Amino acid sequence: MRIDVLTKEYPPAIYGGAGVHAAELVRALREVADTDVRVRCFGAERDEEGTTAYPDLAELSDANGALQTMGVDLAIAADTEGADLVHSHTWYANFAGHVASLLGGMPHVITAHSLEPLRPWKAEQLGGGYRVSSWIEKTAYEAAAGVIAVSDGMRKDILRSYPDIDEAKVHVVHNGIDSELWSRVEDPDVLRKHGVDPDRPAVIFVGRITRQKGLPYFLRAARALPPEVQLILCAGAPDTPEIKAEVKGLIDELKAERDGVVWIGEMLPRHEVIALLSGSTVFACPSVYEPLGIVNLEAMACEVAVVATATGGIPEVVVDGETGWLVPIEQVQDGTGTPVDPEKFVKDLGDALVEAVSDEERAREYGRAGRERAVEHFSWAAIAERTRKVYEEVLRGWAAK
Repeated sequence: MRIDVLTKEYPPAIYGGAGVHAAELVRALREVADTDVRVRCFGAERDEEGTTAYPDLAELSDANGALQTMGVDLAIAADTEGADLVHSHTWYANFAGHVASLLGGMPHVITAHSLEPLRPWKAEQLGGGYRVSSWIEKTAYEAAAGVIAVSDGMRKDILRSYPDIDEAKVHVVHNGIDSELWSRVEDPDVLRKHGVDPDRPAVIFVGRITRQKGLPYFLRAARALPPEVQLILCAGAPDTPEIKAEVKGLIDELKAERDGVVWIGEMLPRHEVIALLSGSTVFACPSVYEPLGIVNLEAMACEVAVVATATGGIPEVVVDGETGWLVPIEQVQDGTGTPVDPEKFVKDLGDALVEAVSDEERAREYGRAGRERAVEHFSWAAIAERTRKVYEEVLRGWAAK
């Protein structure tokens, strides 16, 4: 079986969970018998057998970003001839998968990592390009032979956002974690390098500066933390200048009130992220939109207790009272994920953070339980097998048409 995996992100150019998923899934699928996996990704040439990269078209260098994406997608689609199935990740590659399916007559499978209707703030970032990305996603999803949701919560979002999709073709296969790559490593020198005191408790956030990650709510909630608790913010790649300015202002306010606020804006090597996670008391995931949240699995694999919003697929990963604390949230049903009562959400988040850092032994117990859960339920080998079964089911249905 030849599978062409289509993705914008692929190592070393990874900036989000979708890229991590694509890379790890490919690695695991290549270990499955009778599976020929070929990767077609965006950007500079990769030094990896079976992987082809496609740069932006020079003719579209001054065009809207959505049109640049479509140009790359057409180049990718032209090279998929001979594949038994094409599998795309995110709207950036969905157009390539859709066109490839029309052109080559093979089924197109999509993994849903996020949904454009549930990220309306992207209009700030993409302008008219958001209307184009939304059209691409809707068209590709409704025509796809199969859709893989990374959580049951995500499956519900897909069917709510695109009610014309046959629910029988939407399958749930969770994200995974490489528990060998992600495991606890205590390295006080890395902490000191970034201005973190290894002997003080700490709450850590790791994620992009984007509306869905809920960082402004977290920064307001952090005011409730005891003064001895440090705040580590591995937060970069802002979506817009506006949200970057908002986050910077909130961080500056915190720094004026307390010491131990560390903001790391650049993307760090994995071993440094692992060291920072391992040196923290608790990991915070204040997202208002999260189909699953690989970051939670990464923290759990490093034996760190998690405080996270009870939204999307997060409750399928974090077990309240066992691997961490889930913070309830009532959300406006307009696609933004905005809390109905933002002040209540901030207070509840702050209360959970304070409880988490108040008993370090319990936090350590939750962290050990989180590691066990990540290893047992979210291995990439198991996820590759489940994904392969989806391929087989889709191909049987396609052949019967």
